Amino acid sequence: MSDTQPAQAQVNAAPTRDQIDAKYKWKLEDLYPADDAWEKVFGVIKKRLPEFKAFEGKLGGSPGTLAECLLLNDSLSMDFSRLINYAYLKKDEDNRVSRYQEMNDRVAALGSEFGAVSSFIEPEILAIPDDTLRSFLAREPRLTIYRFYLENLLRRKPHVMSAEVENLLAMSGNVTRGFLQIYSMIDDADIKYPPIKDVQGNMVELTKERYGVMLESTDRRVRKDASDAYNKAYFAYENALGTALSSSINSDIFYARARKYNTALEANLDAFNIPKDVFMNLIDAVDKNLEPLHRYVALRKKVLKLDTLYTYDMWVPLVPEAKMEFPKYEDAEALTLEALKPLGKEYLDNVKMALSSGWIDVFETQGKGSGGYTAPGAYDAHPYILLNYAGTLDNVFTLAHEMGHAMHNYYSNRNEPFIYSGHSLFTAEVASTCNEAIMIQYLIDHAKDKNQKLYLLNHFINQILGTFYGQVLFSEFELKIHEIVESGGALSAKTMRQIYRDIYQKYYGSELVMEPDKDMGCLRIYHFYRDYYVYQYATSYAAAMMLSKRILDGDQGALDSYKTFISTGSSDYPINILKEAGIDMTSPVPVENVTRLFASLVDQFEKLMLEK
Repeated sequence: MSDTQPAQAQVNAAPTRDQIDAKYKWKLEDLYPADDAWEKVFGVIKKRLPEFKAFEGKLGGSPGTLAECLLLNDSLSMDFSRLINYAYLKKDEDNRVSRYQEMNDRVAALGSEFGAVSSFIEPEILAIPDDTLRSFLAREPRLTIYRFYLENLLRRKPHVMSAEVENLLAMSGNVTRGFLQIYSMIDDADIKYPPIKDVQGNMVELTKERYGVMLESTDRRVRKDASDAYNKAYFAYENALGTALSSSINSDIFYARARKYNTALEANLDAFNIPKDVFMNLIDAVDKNLEPLHRYVALRKKVLKLDTLYTYDMWVPLVPEAKMEFPKYEDAEALTLEALKPLGKEYLDNVKMALSSGWIDVFETQGKGSGGYTAPGAYDAHPYILLNYAGTLDNVFTLAHEMGHAMHNYYSNRNEPFIYSGHSLFTAEVASTCNEAIMIQYLIDHAKDKNQKLYLLNHFINQILGTFYGQVLFSEFELKIHEIVESGGALSAKTMRQIYRDIYQKYYGSELVMEPDKDMGCLRIYHFYRDYYVYQYATSYAAAMMLSKRILDGDQGALDSYKTFISTGSSDYPINILKEAGIDMTSPVPVENVTRLFASLVDQFEKLMLEK
């Protein structure tokens, strides 16, 4: 190649979707054989929505009428769930394709219409005298599966508005969802990262997945260049991102106040009857146990022999010579199957089925949705997993993590009626994190030498940093920015960046220096658009660490109770579901257990390093 050619022409670009072998792509035809079939169902649902009119004003007339209305709602909801999943997954194959952007807009609009025409249901049920409603339950067998739903509805009675207000709130969803859409279009479709030089000096197109790989590079110049380039790309959108996030916070508070809650946090927790103390105790317990984290940061600075430790130095392995990589995706599959054996043959057979049946979209391609996630797919089909596999150990853990989600969905769909097939956010991350906990212990137990054990201990420490401490940090930030608006204040990109910087420095301590531009991180967190979501990663992690230890220790009944847990959707309150599995999240014990584990891992790591 001529030295006079433009540098951009030499960039190693991410592949396009048509360059990926079909065996590494998910099979969305399990939802619909083609877009035409989707269009047909879209039309059928739209045509059937007026059927709700026949029930409006009549739900208190007889138990049979109530049952028929709820069954209609479930039937159309099941079809709608399949519809919206297909549209979303097709869009995420390449977010630049306008056809699938439009399909998502259309199905979201249909969802708002669905919500509006069915919005009378809950206010009408709540208008039925309690004794009459309980007599309906006793007289109509078709209402039996709705008992918990109805009892929970009665619990939330003070916050369910009139049919007119509920209709208005349902219609408003088509407007307020725009804040997340704006963020997603910037983050997945519009943003362009500049190319940087890799370790060999070759110009490489920076992507989200490659950014994660480069932060683990032993070449500090690569880490710094990647960090600078990544953050620089977001600066062009700073004000737009800040406005989108602050508008989303205003939306959270609007819905909370519309339903007569004092705060967005109160509204979020009440949806699943979670005591506020669970959230506040999480933040308080971590704030009181930051010393092990500060000690680890100081140890990292010492091991790396740096005068100044920057944020881009936090993820490079401290024992790089033992770095584990899995360039072949098939190796990641094999490791996952081996590590998860403690979960039993039946579980493993279902994992094998998922790996070989088109559930997973494996590799990063241009325009594809970033990160990794599991989508429900359809109640009577199967879930789907999106990966952006790049051969790192983190990517292997992502596969195990998302497989935990997929199995949780798969088991609960086969053991719960549709209305309870989903999971509360509070329990949704437990199965996924449990898989990760089992995998890291397997790897540590099978480390081939001291260096590899050190590497894996370091990975375990980083795992707790990201999934536990990091999510509590995010939660504290989220609480603060909500409180500012709730007390009459306003937010800007500058304000939020400073709040984020202050909390970040508190968590990581004085040994870590956050450069002036690195506080942009608070404006690129997808989960901030789902109010008070992130704290549940931390609570789930705490629960998962206790569950996984019991399984690995072979405690009597541990595997059976775990299978019962993943087979349960939302047919009880999440606190009760976890209590049934032996975990009391109203107690500080699970959270304190994680902080003690982290301190122990830092101690083990430091001791082994001194022996080198």
